[in-house]
Amino acid sequence: MMLHIPEVLSRAQVAEFRRLLAEADWQDGRATVGEQGARVKRNRQLPVDTPLARQLGETILKALYANPTFVSATLPLRTVPPLFNCYEGGEHYGLHVDGAVRAVPGTTQSLRTDVSSTLFLCDPDEYDGGELVVVDTYGSHEVKLPAGDLIVYPSTSLHRVEPVTRGARICSFFWTQSMVRDDARRAMLFELDQTIQSLRGRHGDGEETVALTGHYHNLVRMWAEM
Repeated sequence: MMLHIPEVLSRAQVAEFRRLLAEADWQDGRATVGEQGARVKRNRQLPVDTPLARQLGETILKALYANPTFVSATLPLRTVPPLFNCYEGGEHYGLHVDGAVRAVPGTTQSLRTDVSSTLFLCDPDEYDGGELVVVDTYGSHEVKLPAGDLIVYPSTSLHRVEPVTRGARICSFFWTQSMVRDDARRAMLFELDQTIQSLRGRHGDGEETVALTGHYHNLVRMWAEM
């Protein structure tokens, strides 16, 4: 399931991120990928162990876990600290799939990558190119969102970033291990949860709404891996 989640960060937060990242010490993005990824990756990244990366990542994680749509769509068990990248001057990232397992920096833990996320920190009119293209069984989907908006999609998807031919594309990206491993089940649960919230908003907690809520939680209980 691909999902656009608007306004994960406020405009004020985005402006502060951009101010701080303008002075960042960007490094070659190939340092964080394996052999296959390094062949097609041309961008720069903020080293994950810098105080700035940790500071901005904590702000993003706080916003994510306070966002009911993100929580409902991903059912997060854990999320890696967000990373930050920059593309300009023709930089791009060719077609690839994200690694199945990621180490959690600063810990001995690792997580399974179920859901990939890109948080846009530039508005579309600030740069040309740079579309995130996600390929699935329904074709190719181009994504270029307003600053502060998030796209989530299954980490099993092939995807690429088109060359940036004007300006700079700055984003944060990260992975989440879901309590529900299977994407189809997560999509069903998300749709059910959204239906329950809509019914509750229109009719309150009637008998049918309570029954559907029970079914939702029983399905989560059945499918969740902790």
